[in-house]
Amino acid sequence: MEEVLVVGVLAVLTIAAATVYGQRSGVASPLILVVFGILVSFLPFVPVLEVQPEWIIAGVLPPLLYSASVSMPAMNFRREFGAIGGLSVVLVIVSSVLLGIFFAWIIPGLGLAWGVALGAIVSPTDAVATGIVKRAGVSPRVVAILEGESLLNDATALVLLRAAVAAAAVASFTFGAVTLTFLYSVVVAVVFGWIVGRLNLIVRARVKDATVNTVISFTVPFLASIPAEALGASGLVAAVVAGLITGSRAPRVLSPEHRLSDTQNWRTVELVLEGMIFLTMGLELFGIVQKVQTDHSGVLPAVGIAAVALLLTLVVRAAFVAPLLALLARRGRRRERMRPALTKLQERLEDPEAARRLLEQGPPPPDAAAALPAGVDLAEDPDAHADVLAADPDVAHAEVAKVAGVPEAAAVTRDRLGTASGWRARLVRRQRARQRAWTVENLARFGTRLRRVLADIDYFTAAPLGWREGSIVVWAGMRGAVTVAAAQSLPSNTPGRSVLVLIAFLVAAGSLLLQGGTLGLALRLVKPTPADPEAEKEERRRLLELLHEAGQAVPMPSTTERTPEAFTQHKTARLKRIRAQRDALLDARDDGTFSADVLAGALSNLDADEISIDLKGDPTEATG
Repeated sequence: MEEVLVVGVLAVLTIAAATVYGQRSGVASPLILVVFGILVSFLPFVPVLEVQPEWIIAGVLPPLLYSASVSMPAMNFRREFGAIGGLSVVLVIVSSVLLGIFFAWIIPGLGLAWGVALGAIVSPTDAVATGIVKRAGVSPRVVAILEGESLLNDATALVLLRAAVAAAAVASFTFGAVTLTFLYSVVVAVVFGWIVGRLNLIVRARVKDATVNTVISFTVPFLASIPAEALGASGLVAAVVAGLITGSRAPRVLSPEHRLSDTQNWRTVELVLEGMIFLTMGLELFGIVQKVQTDHSGVLPAVGIAAVALLLTLVVRAAFVAPLLALLARRGRRRERMRPALTKLQERLEDPEAARRLLEQGPPPPDAAAALPAGVDLAEDPDAHADVLAADPDVAHAEVAKVAGVPEAAAVTRDRLGTASGWRARLVRRQRARQRAWTVENLARFGTRLRRVLADIDYFTAAPLGWREGSIVVWAGMRGAVTVAAAQSLPSNTPGRSVLVLIAFLVAAGSLLLQGGTLGLALRLVKPTPADPEAEKEERRRLLELLHEAGQAVPMPSTTERTPEAFTQHKTARLKRIRAQRDALLDARDDGTFSADVLAGALSNLDADEISIDLKGDPTEATG
């Protein structure tokens, strides 16, 4: 028992030392821990280490992903969901299949199902690169994409691994069955994660003790993941969804003391768990190599296969990222063309007299088509086309939905009534049957949505993703400890299991050391477009104006008396002012009118002010 405690203490101290040294040297601490672990594993007095993969997959990953998703700005996740979904789902599937074909071809007797299983193991990327990219001051869009990808691709890979292993067991691998399994796993996990995230906030809002509140938060990732796994769904997706729900709603529900306690304690947990994963990854190398040498002729064939596999992962990732960025750029140009007409429409909605006229105009004629005229381009004449949008709320809603990326919007706005068929006809009929007149409710709702869409257009326009950013996204896609843990979860009857585990380890370690060790150099060579300091300064100025207006809306007591009653009145008014300012910031966050980093800094300052005011006692009691 004492030996275990000593090893645990030394491991924690090693993690702390690696973190401190990494901050000073600029080298990511996970790289230091992996190298240190590899060196220590070959010392003659160090025993062979083998960690049960279930401890990592079911015990370590859910809290790590939950913590990361809580701190992930939901606004950025929503905006970059197309890129995140493409990288974390489509790319993982494509990589798994292509690598699976390669492994089945190069490894004798492996078979396609086991090849896809190994491909799924080496496909997910790790979040190590995010910290390096953040420190380099790269575009927030790149950071958001990498963060979001690392939240979901582990779950995608593990679901594919499970499906491929099941297919290998019955000697039948069909993509249709794998697709159904994947969809079931994701849908059930999303439902469980959403329910747990909402219940988490409802319960914790009623708990007044910050320590107890944080203890409850430690159970949330497992409350989401364990039931989901029991039903055959992805526990990791459930934990991520619960974290996103918690992170987006917590500032409105939980007190600043509770959120500060959560943040500090979860940072500690995240540091220790993440450090343990990478240290353990390095310590396991000697045992893996020893097993391969015992069961097979040597490690050199595995080294060669791993090197080719690592090269293939980079080639496939680059081949996927290039058209993805082209698609995002085309969507950005389409949004930019529609901005003038939408801006004109917003100006009318914000003009009280124009809004009154919209409410009084009534619905358009019954025979008017619920669509823009064929061939209309909103960029040609913003004023005229703002008139078209203002005349019919159905058309306005549909056009804004199309800019926001809602697929069915195109069917409503471009189909001519009476010419559509199938589901498109039913959609148009429902659109026609709806009341086509502005009301106070739908005008307010549409105004909110329009502000969000225009803010999204500004976000995408201000930070376009070019080849420089794409190069960083490709090179930052390094593999990590999840690959090793997933490989060790392969059944004992897997053909050449020890070799497959070694290949997975070499791909992960080689990726971490090669890509992670040179990512800083790549950033200096490629020189991606940095964040615009002038734009950030202007954004902070607008945010200060918003805070000032929100604060001025709450009157302060005019009394200057030094009495307990006056102190209480002043304290209450200051707290009300801070809460009004926080509500204004959160409303702006929901509209997307400020960047996530600027908003996070302002919210932290308000939280600190509120905590400070709450802790202050009555000065009249101290002075008598």
